Amino acid sequence: MSPVLSAVETKLATLPLPIQLVMPDGQSLGAPDASIRLIVKDRSTLAHLVAGQVGILGEDYVEGKFDVDGSMRDLMYVASAVLPGSPIEAARVGRLTELIRRLVSVWRHSIERDARQIQFHYDLSDEFYALWLDPLRVYSCGYFKTPDASLAQAQEAKLDHICRKLRLRQGERFLDVGAGWGGLLLWAAEHYGVDATGITLSKNQHAHVSRLIEEKGLSGRVRMELLDYRNLDESKPYDKIASVGMFEHVGRAQLDEYFAKLHRLLRPGGLVMNHGITAGGIDNSGLGAGMGEFIEKYIFPGGELTHISRVLEHMTNGGLENLDIENLRPHYARTLWAWSDALEAKLPEARKILTGEQGERTLRAYRMYLAGCAMGFEHGWIALHQILAQPNSGGRTDELDNPQDIAYPWRRNYIYE
Repeated sequence: MSPVLSAVETKLATLPLPIQLVMPDGQSLGAPDASIRLIVKDRSTLAHLVAGQVGILGEDYVEGKFDVDGSMRDLMYVASAVLPGSPIEAARVGRLTELIRRLVSVWRHSIERDARQIQFHYDLSDEFYALWLDPLRVYSCGYFKTPDASLAQAQEAKLDHICRKLRLRQGERFLDVGAGWGGLLLWAAEHYGVDATGITLSKNQHAHVSRLIEEKGLSGRVRMELLDYRNLDESKPYDKIASVGMFEHVGRAQLDEYFAKLHRLLRPGGLVMNHGITAGGIDNSGLGAGMGEFIEKYIFPGGELTHISRVLEHMTNGGLENLDIENLRPHYARTLWAWSDALEAKLPEARKILTGEQGERTLRAYRMYLAGCAMGFEHGWIALHQILAQPNSGGRTDELDNPQDIAYPWRRNYIYE
């Protein structure tokens, strides 16, 4: 047996589930009755397996260098054991590398590049996303109020959770930055009576939400604009602002100005909710072992993660005072597994939507991405934080007296009433 195959056999023996590899010549390694079979078509995959480069293995799968026979849940259970160590530590960088990354971040997040990067992901196919998202097409972390809640219930609970934290009131001006397919925008308008504005860089999402606004008869007080956040008009401040699944696309070098922009858009005493993915490590903007590169290449070009401690620093630099912080990490793991299971159950339908060789590559990428991210949240390599903030108060003495112009009551019970 060759040294490579010997190393592969040794690696297979350490894994928590039996796995079988079928070589291009028909030779098999591992347990014949394994729950997972990898049909290897390119032997370069073997070296990546032995080295634990799971991100590169993901690329190999997308490029058709091996096929998978078995569940994505089992595959990710094995993948976490293949890793030689924490992907957080593997992605940790020094000061020089961080400086270089900052310069790259400035370059890659121009208005034009951000528009192209958002459209690369979100304008893939509305029909494809509809296969595995909930009926409202909420493409962000759900909120599972009970262990047995369905995905649809969890997403509705999340929308209401945000509205309650923001204490939305009838007639208030509400801004949804990165409004997606309009789940939060329309929920806030229909259930809380706000005057709502949403923005997106996705042409598909803009058309979809504009159509829903018309169909629901909300044209008088709800609008969806195809607009970069940097171009938002600051002349008439909003009472409440939500940014959901948005700031990950901003770029770490732009976060001070991003939060400063939200500050300028918000009236004194108003509230802003930032809901987004955060890094598990303080000094890394993604994950190691090739995982960050996989997401950059196939899913979210231009995405950059920031540790919660740094997010709070950037918000403070932007003139915002942090009021309430909640980590929803396990909620996102369960959300992603719900998405992954839904896609796995509808692979034939997905192949009818994503056609041809490029369509198959895209489908393979999303299968790995959804299951891989679920694994990442389960292990704490990445997290999801909701941060409620307001403009700095400026030395008031009546904040605990419920003055009408201050939205935050400084008592948490308002969320649950």
